[in-house]
Amino acid sequence: MSTQCINDCETVEESGVAAGRRDFLKAASIAAAGAALPIGASSVAPAVAQIAQGAGNSSRPYIIGTRKLGSLEVSELGFGCMSNSPGHYGPGVDRATSIRVIRDAYERGITFFDTAEVYGPYVNEELVAEALGPMRNHVAIATKFGFKIDGTNGLDSRPERIRRVVEESLKRLKTDRIDLYYQHRVDLTVPIEDVAGTVKDLIQQGKVLHFGLSEASARTIRRAHAVQPVTAIQTEYSIMERSVEQNGVLQACEELGIGFVPWGPLGQGFLPGKLPLDAQAGFDAKTDLRKTFPRFSPEVMQANQPILDILKAFGKKKGATRAQIALAWLAAQKPWIVSIPGTTNLDHSRENLSSINVNLTPEDLREIESAFAQITVHGGRMDAKQMDQIGKD
Repeated sequence: MSTQCINDCETVEESGVAAGRRDFLKAASIAAAGAALPIGASSVAPAVAQIAQGAGNSSRPYIIGTRKLGSLEVSELGFGCMSNSPGHYGPGVDRATSIRVIRDAYERGITFFDTAEVYGPYVNEELVAEALGPMRNHVAIATKFGFKIDGTNGLDSRPERIRRVVEESLKRLKTDRIDLYYQHRVDLTVPIEDVAGTVKDLIQQGKVLHFGLSEASARTIRRAHAVQPVTAIQTEYSIMERSVEQNGVLQACEELGIGFVPWGPLGQGFLPGKLPLDAQAGFDAKTDLRKTFPRFSPEVMQANQPILDILKAFGKKKGATRAQIALAWLAAQKPWIVSIPGTTNLDHSRENLSSINVNLTPEDLREIESAFAQITVHGGRMDAKQMDQIGKD
């Protein structure tokens, strides 16, 4: 299987939570999913009250709200589907389990699901189509283009290729439109204006509803937005990875009315605090990109333990897990931020969703900032090959 790119979801297989049970009417939820909206509708079904059982705040009932990514309204927390297929954060799980986890997320109120042609490659889009087919008109599906998928890890965003691969993604997703279509990485050989113009044409044709960019610089975002309004930017962002706060990306989003979708909101599996220090030795280089990421070496993981101590302390204060504190922190940064944690584990998914029960007060946020100001985050977030494709212009 290909291991070409990391992006855009979060595996939390290491975040332990107590077993849960479904205290809601599954049949009613599926029936609601079958109610047809007009073809091409971009809205999603209203969130409903859900009951969850599990660790931390997941023992309380919650109501999932919505947030706006530009003009696209989605659930306040999304679901990253990448880890449900092999080749990026591990070997994945069987198809039936993946479908069950994705559908459970929907049944509990999540309406925003993220995939890409490169995940698998291709098979993740097919999995999402099977999992969400019955409720397609009630969810927003994001997918991505831009990798060659030829074993070189190269980029290709030529207009003619975009026009071809959008048809292929539509076919795999078994849909007539893509709610949010990201350029997966900025291809410096193709002017971003040409990319934005091509997606603009697809929007006019109804094949795409909204345009996004992944790991783009602030300058590139502004150039693209001038041609076709950008709905969302997707970049790694977490309590331990905060480059977008300093490089102008979040500022550009706020100024232009663009939503922000953090991938890696749980530090690519580090922040739940369940990975052993020697975890990298057990990663398979063929299926787990973290095998070569500096942040997962034993020495760096040991050096970053103070991060986990801070999260544990605030979790104890708020009755929450580390993962829930990390997700709640992100949600508290801006009202137009929607994280996309992902997992192949049903209980972990429910734990993540219950982060919306965690209310971090302004004083809590100040205490967290003060605690983090006293520590250093060690290690690069990706290896040199991956970082070469991050927008820097």
